[in-house]
Amino acid sequence: MFLDLMLKTSKAIHGLFAQEMRMTFDQIPFEFQRVSLKKRINWILAGASTLAKPERAWGWPTQVMIEPTTHCNLRCALCPVTTGMNRPTGHMDFKIFKKVIDEIEDYVLFIMLWNWGEPFLNPSIYDMISYAKERNIKVMSSTNGHPFARGDHPDRLVRSGIDALIFALDGISQETYERYRKGGMIETVIAGIKNVVAAKKALNSRTPYIDLRFMVMKHNEHEIPKLKDFTKSLGVDGLTLKTMNPYDRSLTKEDGNDFLPENPHYQRFNYDPKTHLPIRRKQNPCKSLWDSPVINWDGKVSPCCFDPHNQYVLGDLTRNTFRDIWLGASYREFRRKFRRDCQKVAPCSKCTHAFEGGSFVDSIVESHLVGPP
Repeated sequence: MFLDLMLKTSKAIHGLFAQEMRMTFDQIPFEFQRVSLKKRINWILAGASTLAKPERAWGWPTQVMIEPTTHCNLRCALCPVTTGMNRPTGHMDFKIFKKVIDEIEDYVLFIMLWNWGEPFLNPSIYDMISYAKERNIKVMSSTNGHPFARGDHPDRLVRSGIDALIFALDGISQETYERYRKGGMIETVIAGIKNVVAAKKALNSRTPYIDLRFMVMKHNEHEIPKLKDFTKSLGVDGLTLKTMNPYDRSLTKEDGNDFLPENPHYQRFNYDPKTHLPIRRKQNPCKSLWDSPVINWDGKVSPCCFDPHNQYVLGDLTRNTFRDIWLGASYREFRRKFRRDCQKVAPCSKCTHAFEGGSFVDSIVESHLVGPP
């Protein structure tokens, strides 16, 4: 614990004086240049907040998840979009996005353009990316790949300046792929990946960093030995293997969860051998309440991405400023309850961080740099 604190302190001191920063998110590398002093100070304050967990955050978030849309062209088996979300659906209006960026641009380092839905179905998605990039904010997103198999999507994506794009491809055959991603065609995804790789080369662009994301499940884990060669043939930059979170389903091993892989290495949680339930952590290490809010398509602000039904909305950006929400009474009360007993706070008691092996850092079990074929 002491060594970990010293390492973080050393990084904080270095970060304060260096305009360049390097870090990884979801095991994807990022390099930040020309980082303003205000952002560097805020990065330190936000990091201190995640350790001390005050009721009133000391800094602004350094990373923000923004939901471009709740619409999707697929019906993935365990996704709330498929099972049904108890909230309105739609595309984020560019005016809301612009308002968000205008209020947080002096502090935030990068944004994740995803939550629930396929981000690239939003007609304004490339305007959103470009607007954030113009303000020196790193942007990453995730896709099921289908939109990039047609039209000018690959060219517009590369020209937007997006820093990283994750392609979700959970199988290397149609049989395994469609087992989870209902309505999807693996040939379409592969075509989309190759189109983006080709556009990147044609425009002589270093970005986006293209990551193939393979979520390991019972029906596809036998394909893992072939993954590296398969990924290399596509010309992407990286390959990451991610564990599955059985969201909105019973967490027991034996309760009809047909997707849980057999190999414990690829299971997200550490399970109690007697109860077959995930082992709870004594302390939830979640940082979202102090450093990573979620802004939904309609401007509603949620504490984290484990609130697909918007049951715990802490503010509305169509009515208030982000500052008023982030420092406001609802956020302070939620942080207070989390500090008092996170096991009694929904959705914190059920989120992935609440269990051993469930933190976002642990959820990527393998990461490989691939490079050109």
